[in-house]
Amino acid sequence: MTALSPNWDTPHGVKVFSTTRQGGVSLPPYDSFNLGDHVGDDKTAVQNNRLLLTEQLGLPQFPLFLTQTHSTRVIQLPYAGDDTKADAVYTREKNQVCLVMTADCLPVLFCTRQGDEVAAAHAGWRGLCDGILEQTISYFQASPTEMMAWFAPAIGPTAFQVGQEVVDQFVALDPNALSAFTPDPVNNGKYYGNLYQLATQRLQKLGITHIYGGEHCTYRQAEDFFSYRRDGQTGRMASLIWFE
Repeated sequence: MTALSPNWDTPHGVKVFSTTRQGGVSLPPYDSFNLGDHVGDDKTAVQNNRLLLTEQLGLPQFPLFLTQTHSTRVIQLPYAGDDTKADAVYTREKNQVCLVMTADCLPVLFCTRQGDEVAAAHAGWRGLCDGILEQTISYFQASPTEMMAWFAPAIGPTAFQVGQEVVDQFVALDPNALSAFTPDPVNNGKYYGNLYQLATQRLQKLGITHIYGGEHCTYRQAEDFFSYRRDGQTGRMASLIWFE
Protein backbone atom coordinates (compact mmCIF):
# COMPACT_ATOMS: atom_id res chain seq x y z
CA MET A 1 0.00 0.00 0.00
CA THR A 2 1.02 3.62 -0.45
CA ALA A 3 0.19 6.52 1.85
CA LEU A 4 0.76 10.27 1.94
CA SER A 5 1.96 12.31 4.90
CA PRO A 6 1.81 16.07 5.47
CA ASN A 7 4.80 18.27 4.80
CA TRP A 8 4.73 19.93 8.20
CA ASP A 9 6.87 20.13 11.29
CA THR A 10 4.87 17.58 13.26
CA PRO A 11 5.42 17.33 17.00
CA HIS A 12 7.48 14.31 18.03
CA GLY A 13 5.41 11.15 18.25
CA VAL A 14 2.50 12.33 16.07
CA LYS A 15 1.81 10.01 13.13
CA VAL A 16 -0.32 11.17 10.18
CA PHE A 17 -1.23 9.30 6.98
CA SER A 18 -3.71 9.37 4.13
CA THR A 19 -4.00 6.25 1.99
CA THR A 20 -4.27 6.06 -1.79
CA ARG A 21 -6.21 3.50 -3.81
CA GLN A 22 -3.08 1.47 -4.52
CA GLY A 23 -1.65 -1.63 -2.89
CA GLY A 24 -4.67 -3.60 -1.71
CA VAL A 25 -6.59 -6.75 -2.62
CA SER A 26 -10.00 -5.44 -3.77
CA LEU A 27 -11.12 -6.06 -7.33
CA PRO A 28 -12.49 -3.43 -9.76
CA PRO A 29 -14.23 -1.05 -9.39
CA TYR A 30 -12.81 -1.01 -5.83
CA ASP A 31 -9.24 -1.59 -6.96
CA SER A 32 -7.45 -2.01 -4.90
CA PHE A 33 -6.95 -0.56 -1.43
CA ASN A 34 -10.61 0.02 -0.56
CA LEU A 35 -11.29 0.45 3.17
CA GLY A 36 -15.05 1.03 3.02
CA ASP A 37 -17.31 -1.90 3.95
CA HIS A 38 -20.50 -0.08 2.91
CA VAL A 39 -19.86 0.41 -0.81
CA GLY A 40 -20.60 -3.07 -2.21
CA ASP A 41 -17.09 -4.50 -2.09
CA ASP A 42 -16.37 -8.05 -0.91
CA LYS A 43 -16.32 -7.95 2.91
CA THR A 44 -13.31 -10.25 3.16
CA ALA A 45 -11.29 -8.06 0.82
CA VAL A 46 -12.17 -4.98 2.87
CA GLN A 47 -11.18 -6.69 6.10
CA ASN A 48 -7.89 -7.80 4.56
CA ASN A 49 -7.21 -4.24 3.44
CA ARG A 50 -7.96 -2.96 6.94
CA LEU A 51 -5.54 -5.49 8.41
CA LEU A 52 -2.92 -4.40 5.86
CA LEU A 53 -3.49 -0.80 6.93
CA THR A 54 -2.96 -1.72 10.58
CA GLU A 55 0.16 -3.78 9.88
CA GLN A 56 1.93 -1.67 7.27
CA LEU A 57 1.43 1.68 8.99
CA GLY A 58 2.31 0.17 12.37
CA LEU A 59 -0.93 1.24 14.01
CA PRO A 60 -0.97 0.75 17.80
CA GLN A 61 -4.36 -0.98 17.51
CA PHE A 62 -7.08 -1.81 14.98
CA PRO A 63 -8.82 1.55 14.44
CA LEU A 64 -12.46 2.49 14.91
CA PHE A 65 -14.22 2.89 11.56
CA LEU A 66 -17.09 5.37 11.76
CA THR A 67 -20.48 5.18 10.10
CA GLN A 68 -20.25 8.60 8.46
CA THR A 69 -23.52 10.46 7.84
CA HIS A 70 -22.42 14.05 7.01
CA SER A 71 -23.33 15.05 10.56
CA THR A 72 -21.51 17.23 13.10
CA ARG A 73 -21.16 14.47 15.72
CA VAL A 74 -17.72 13.88 17.19
CA ILE A 75 -16.65 10.70 19.03
CA GLN A 76 -13.95 10.94 21.69
CA LEU A 77 -11.55 8.02 21.99
CA PRO A 78 -11.33 5.66 23.74
CA TYR A 79 -15.00 4.96 23.02
CA ALA A 80 -16.98 2.21 24.73
CA GLY A 81 -20.33 2.86 23.05
CA ASP A 82 -21.82 1.11 20.04
CA ASP A 83 -23.18 4.11 18.12
CA THR A 84 -20.50 4.79 15.52
CA LYS A 85 -22.58 7.28 13.53
CA ALA A 86 -20.26 10.31 13.56
CA ASP A 87 -18.06 12.35 11.25
CA ALA A 88 -15.09 13.19 13.44
CA VAL A 89 -12.91 11.53 16.05
CA TYR A 90 -10.90 13.23 18.80
CA THR A 91 -8.53 12.00 21.49
CA ARG A 92 -6.11 13.29 24.12
CA GLU A 93 -4.80 9.79 24.90
CA LYS A 94 -1.79 8.01 23.44
CA ASN A 95 -2.11 5.29 20.79
CA GLN A 96 -5.76 6.06 19.96
CA VAL A 97 -6.13 6.18 16.17
CA CYS A 98 -8.47 8.86 14.82
CA LEU A 99 -9.63 7.84 11.33
CA VAL A 100 -12.11 9.04 8.71
CA MET A 101 -12.85 7.69 5.23
CA THR A 102 -13.41 9.71 2.06
CA ALA A 103 -13.72 9.53 -1.72
CA ASP A 104 -14.03 13.27 -2.60
CA CYS A 105 -15.07 14.80 0.73
CA LEU A 106 -12.39 16.71 2.62
CA PRO A 107 -10.45 14.92 5.40
CA VAL A 108 -9.04 17.39 7.93
CA LEU A 109 -6.48 16.16 10.46
CA PHE A 110 -5.65 18.21 13.54
CA CYS A 111 -2.93 18.16 16.17
CA THR A 112 -1.58 20.49 18.80
CA ARG A 113 1.96 21.85 18.73
CA GLN A 114 2.58 19.90 21.93
CA GLY A 115 1.47 16.69 20.22
CA ASP A 116 -0.92 15.76 23.04
CA GLU A 117 -4.29 16.13 21.27
CA VAL A 118 -5.32 14.95 17.78
CA ALA A 119 -8.49 14.64 15.71
CA ALA A 120 -9.73 13.63 12.27
CA ALA A 121 -12.81 15.15 10.62
CA HIS A 122 -14.81 14.15 7.53
CA ALA A 123 -15.96 17.38 5.87
CA GLY A 124 -18.22 16.98 2.89
CA TRP A 125 -19.84 20.24 1.83
CA ARG A 126 -22.87 19.68 4.05
CA GLY A 127 -20.88 18.83 7.17
CA LEU A 128 -18.48 21.67 6.45
CA CYS A 129 -21.36 24.10 6.10
CA ASP A 130 -23.10 22.81 9.24
CA GLY A 131 -19.97 23.12 11.39
CA ILE A 132 -18.18 19.76 11.68
CA LEU A 133 -14.80 21.52 11.88
CA GLU A 134 -15.94 23.94 14.57
CA GLN A 135 -17.48 21.08 16.53
CA THR A 136 -14.27 19.06 16.32
CA ILE A 137 -12.12 21.98 17.46
CA SER A 138 -14.40 22.57 20.45
CA TYR A 139 -13.08 19.32 21.95
CA PHE A 140 -9.50 20.61 22.13
CA GLN A 141 -8.12 21.95 25.38
CA ALA A 142 -5.37 23.81 23.52
CA SER A 143 -6.16 27.20 22.03
CA PRO A 144 -6.60 27.36 18.22
CA THR A 145 -3.33 29.31 17.95
CA GLU A 146 -1.55 26.19 19.26
CA MET A 147 -3.15 23.90 16.66
CA MET A 148 -2.16 22.67 13.21
CA ALA A 149 -4.38 21.31 10.44
CA TRP A 150 -3.67 19.22 7.34
CA PHE A 151 -6.02 18.86 4.38
CA ALA A 152 -5.67 15.33 3.01
CA PRO A 153 -6.75 14.69 -0.61
CA ALA A 154 -10.26 15.83 -1.61
CA ILE A 155 -12.06 16.85 -4.79
CA GLY A 156 -10.39 19.94 -6.21
CA PRO A 157 -11.75 23.35 -7.18
CA THR A 158 -11.92 22.55 -10.90
CA ALA A 159 -14.07 19.43 -10.40
CA PHE A 160 -16.49 20.09 -7.52
CA GLN A 161 -19.59 21.35 -9.33
CA VAL A 162 -22.51 22.56 -7.18
CA GLY A 163 -25.76 24.44 -7.60
CA GLN A 164 -26.82 27.89 -6.43
CA GLU A 165 -28.40 26.40 -3.28
CA VAL A 166 -25.01 25.25 -2.00
CA VAL A 167 -23.46 28.65 -2.62
CA ASP A 168 -26.37 30.33 -0.83
CA GLN A 169 -26.02 28.15 2.27
CA PHE A 170 -22.34 28.99 2.71
CA VAL A 171 -22.76 32.69 1.95
CA ALA A 172 -25.63 32.95 4.44
CA LEU A 173 -23.16 31.98 7.16
CA ASP A 174 -20.20 33.97 5.85
CA PRO A 175 -20.33 36.41 2.90
CA ASN A 176 -16.60 35.79 2.29
CA ALA A 177 -17.45 32.24 1.25
CA LEU A 178 -18.57 33.61 -2.12
CA SER A 179 -14.92 33.91 -3.13
CA ALA A 180 -14.61 30.11 -2.95
CA PHE A 181 -17.10 29.61 -5.79
CA THR A 182 -16.43 30.17 -9.50
CA PRO A 183 -19.32 30.27 -12.01
CA ASP A 184 -19.32 27.32 -14.40
CA PRO A 185 -18.73 28.88 -17.86
CA VAL A 186 -20.71 26.12 -19.57
CA ASN A 187 -23.64 25.35 -17.24
CA ASN A 188 -25.69 28.35 -16.19
CA GLY A 189 -26.56 28.34 -12.48
CA LYS A 190 -23.73 25.96 -11.64
CA TYR A 191 -20.51 26.74 -9.79
CA TYR A 192 -17.21 25.14 -8.97
CA GLY A 193 -16.60 25.09 -5.23
CA ASN A 194 -13.24 25.07 -3.50
CA LEU A 195 -13.57 22.89 -0.38
CA TYR A 196 -9.99 23.64 0.63
CA GLN A 197 -10.66 27.38 0.57
CA LEU A 198 -13.97 27.08 2.40
CA ALA A 199 -12.32 25.00 5.14
CA THR A 200 -9.40 27.44 5.35
CA GLN A 201 -11.82 30.32 5.88
CA ARG A 202 -13.55 28.44 8.69
CA LEU A 203 -10.30 27.52 10.42
CA GLN A 204 -8.79 30.99 10.13
CA LYS A 205 -11.94 32.48 11.57
CA LEU A 206 -11.37 30.30 14.64
CA GLY A 207 -7.74 31.34 14.92
CA ILE A 208 -6.01 28.35 13.28
CA THR A 209 -3.41 29.69 10.87
CA HIS A 210 -1.00 26.74 10.56
CA ILE A 211 -2.80 24.98 7.69
CA TYR A 212 -1.19 22.55 5.27
CA GLY A 213 -2.11 20.37 2.28
CA GLY A 214 -4.86 20.96 -0.24
CA GLU A 215 -2.83 20.32 -3.38
CA HIS A 216 -4.53 17.14 -4.60
CA CYS A 217 -7.75 16.43 -6.51
CA THR A 218 -9.34 13.02 -6.00
CA TYR A 219 -11.49 13.52 -9.12
CA ARG A 220 -8.64 14.36 -11.51
CA GLN A 221 -6.03 11.95 -10.10
CA ALA A 222 -7.79 8.72 -11.01
CA GLU A 223 -4.73 6.48 -10.66
CA ASP A 224 -4.14 7.56 -7.09
CA PHE A 225 -7.54 8.21 -5.52
CA PHE A 226 -11.11 6.95 -5.37
CA SER A 227 -13.72 9.52 -6.43
CA TYR A 228 -17.44 9.08 -5.89
CA ARG A 229 -18.22 12.00 -8.21
CA ARG A 230 -16.14 10.50 -10.99
CA ASP A 231 -17.04 6.82 -10.71
CA GLY A 232 -20.15 6.43 -8.55
CA GLN A 233 -19.40 2.86 -7.50
CA THR A 234 -15.96 3.06 -5.93
CA GLY A 235 -13.88 2.54 -2.81
CA ARG A 236 -12.83 4.72 0.12
CA MET A 237 -9.47 6.04 1.31
CA ALA A 238 -8.60 6.56 4.98
CA SER A 239 -6.98 9.55 6.65
CA LEU A 240 -5.69 8.92 10.15
CA ILE A 241 -3.71 10.44 12.99
CA TRP A 242 -2.50 9.36 16.44
CA PHE A 243 0.30 10.11 18.87
CA GLU A 244 2.62 7.71 20.65
